[in-house]
Amino acid sequence: MRSLATHGTPAMRYTLIAGAVTAALTAALGGVALADDDSVDRDGHFHQRQFFFPDNLVVSRSVYDNNAKNVVVGTVLPPSCPAASGACGAASGAPNDGSYPAVWNNVIYDPSFGITSRIFLDQMTPSGSVINSLSVPDRPVRHGSSADHLVTSFSSKSELALNLSNDGRFLTFMGYVAPVNTIDVSNSNTPAAVDPTNPVGIENLRAVAQVDADGRFQFTETNAYSGNNGRAAIQDDSRGVDLIYTVGNAGNGANPQPNGIILGAGAQILNPANAAQAAQVPGLPTPVASFSVTELGAKADKIGKDDNYRGLTIFNNVLYFTKGSGSNGVNTVYFVDTTGGACPKGVGLPAPGARLPTSPVAFNVASLQSTGLPDNVCILAGFPETPNKSATVTAFPFGLWFANAHTLYLADEGDGFTGGADLYTHAAAQTTAGLQKWVLNQTTGRWTLAYTITNGLGLGSAYKIRGYPAGSNPGTGLPWAPATDGLRNITGRVGRDGVATIWGITSTISGNGDVGADPNRLVSVRDAVDDLDAGAARHAKFTTLRTAEFAEVLRGVSLTPGSDAR
Repeated sequence: MRSLATHGTPAMRYTLIAGAVTAALTAALGGVALADDDSVDRDGHFHQRQFFFPDNLVVSRSVYDNNAKNVVVGTVLPPSCPAASGACGAASGAPNDGSYPAVWNNVIYDPSFGITSRIFLDQMTPSGSVINSLSVPDRPVRHGSSADHLVTSFSSKSELALNLSNDGRFLTFMGYVAPVNTIDVSNSNTPAAVDPTNPVGIENLRAVAQVDADGRFQFTETNAYSGNNGRAAIQDDSRGVDLIYTVGNAGNGANPQPNGIILGAGAQILNPANAAQAAQVPGLPTPVASFSVTELGAKADKIGKDDNYRGLTIFNNVLYFTKGSGSNGVNTVYFVDTTGGACPKGVGLPAPGARLPTSPVAFNVASLQSTGLPDNVCILAGFPETPNKSATVTAFPFGLWFANAHTLYLADEGDGFTGGADLYTHAAAQTTAGLQKWVLNQTTGRWTLAYTITNGLGLGSAYKIRGYPAGSNPGTGLPWAPATDGLRNITGRVGRDGVATIWGITSTISGNGDVGADPNRLVSVRDAVDDLDAGAARHAKFTTLRTAEFAEVLRGVSLTPGSDAR
């Protein structure tokens, strides 16, 4: 049963399917009975104080409105492109209007191309049934005054990761402070970190959204991730602390990059805002951690680009994140070393008793352009250590989830190959894409890969989407139909029987101009946490719980606020 919630008050209204009764609603909510202050009025509207219920799932979803008028054929893109960038579009202009899915062929003409769209948070049962849907506020002006709002960039596949706060009270995710249907926001500058060489000549703040069990939102704006996107956020609200950590990428211009771009990359730390967005005045970005390949003895990369992070989690008071794309840095798993001695050569394990960082990293502005930020990030021992520029890259890590202190599940999204007609067979032949299970060897002090689960994931198997065009995309010459290429964001829970259930969002390959706009899937798999036999990978099998519809994408997955993750 699917319903749509309105936002704006703590008491959310659910519209019930005609003829539904209270008993049916209770069943749909996973057996949660109606409280004394809940009611169903005579018009069939259910009023309830709580929106999310423990031990369900939340999936972040976005819907593109498929409006041909969103892009006028011949429009020069990117919008407001400054001459200093040297990358403004040719006079021929955008080849496609705003109709889905051909609209994403405009990325062939404008590499920064994207369009903002609405965000929905769908509450689902662990088996995949939709219970209700919460719409994130998306209108900048309401009733004649400014209103809190947030949108995503529809085709930006690394956005909208969902994370529960340390004490489980809040969900957090990132987006843009912009109207729906705005072009190229995902590569726009932020107001306090403008890069004149960025071909996208518009400015938009990024923001973190917090939402509680009642469906109430609070937004915290930031000037970080100018020229690129914030990917994930997580809140530490335990032990009297209230901080937000975020990860993402910055920069869309030439080298050298302005100080604001260097400061706004990678991992950031924020104090949650208590004011409305209209009253917030965010300053320069506040970086909390940084990594450089020089820690490994390698030659320095472009400053700030080693910090192109996307997956994010907290486990045992340690902040972890992943990097899985770009030609700089290392595609691997990282942690923040707050002790200063866990990894003298850039690789190690978190020190016992280490604490989470509580303040931005100190830096010398005079050396920012030459050496970047101080290094306080380590590669987790056992994971890849070779810089991308020195090796054939075969690792593309995304989301990560710790089942316990010695078992880590890691999503690998695949290599994204769309370079020829063999794109499906190439995806099917991958050996690292899927769900990797890593185990800590206490003797060697290194993590080792036990096995990778792909059974049932359907790597390289094309699937049909109702309303999707048949045949090949004339813009790329490759088939429109999407196929799974790996996994992005994941979450999990260990049962009393020691078996973990892991839920994940799939990545795709296809002939779409931007595969980030492909309708993708929510999947789940069960795996015995203590089983280290590689044969277990053949017995574990993914189940598809949901497939996105036409002009729809799935992005993040988390347990609901108040859930017991163990």
